[in-house]
Amino acid sequence: LGLDLSVECQQTLLAYQAELLKWNGAYNLTAIRDPEESVTRHLLDSLSILPLLNDPALALPGPRLLDVGAGAGLPGLVLAIAKPSLQVTTLDSNGKKPRFMRHAVRALKLGNVEVIEDRVEAFQPRQGFDCVVSRAFSSLNDFFDKTTHLLATGGVWVAMKGKLDAKETADIPADVEIRESQRLRVPGLNEDRHAIVATLRKCLTSSQSPTRRVAWVKPPPPSILPPRSRRPSGACCWWILMRRAMRRWE
Repeated sequence: LGLDLSVECQQTLLAYQAELLKWNGAYNLTAIRDPEESVTRHLLDSLSILPLLNDPALALPGPRLLDVGAGAGLPGLVLAIAKPSLQVTTLDSNGKKPRFMRHAVRALKLGNVEVIEDRVEAFQPRQGFDCVVSRAFSSLNDFFDKTTHLLATGGVWVAMKGKLDAKETADIPADVEIRESQRLRVPGLNEDRHAIVATLRKCLTSSQSPTRRVAWVKPPPPSILPPRSRRPSGACCWWILMRRAMRRWE
């Protein structure tokens, strides 16, 4: 992966893996139980997007990262260990998984992680996130649609996917722009892995917005207007309101 991880960082990653395998025996957090396979499919797979996050070309506006559907903390906790400068929030609604993540945060003394137990649609943070990541969370369309409200201005989505489906990449919301699709290299894993990088399309400014057109309604002929003595007075008069509305669009 070309990563320069300190000995302390490597030890913390292995300590996280040990806690995951121990809890997995009782709580069935993941289908992977073999330690060697866990190194490849859990640790290395999660670390495979770290070079992308470290790339200045990604231009993240800040350090706040959200892992949606984090499960047992993959990739969120792994990224928090490998890159302590990140401020990581992990989000999952399955109670046993946030409980494990809170345990891991305490046991490993991870001061840069917040664990949230909630549905993605219901989560309403005070501040948006600079990067929203997912690892096999759902279809791209669902991922973008359900997390748009969580993305900060200028923020970036990074969706970790396996084999790419052309239909899936085409079927995304109109206001989302895919910046790139990067093939990921995971040592020991002979499977397709990709990272989809996307952003919100820029909104039109007021000067770029198309001119709003309003249909002009011809007033009724005088013959159908009531005599002046019978006309209601005051601001409630319908033709006064109509004139005011027309003047606002002139």
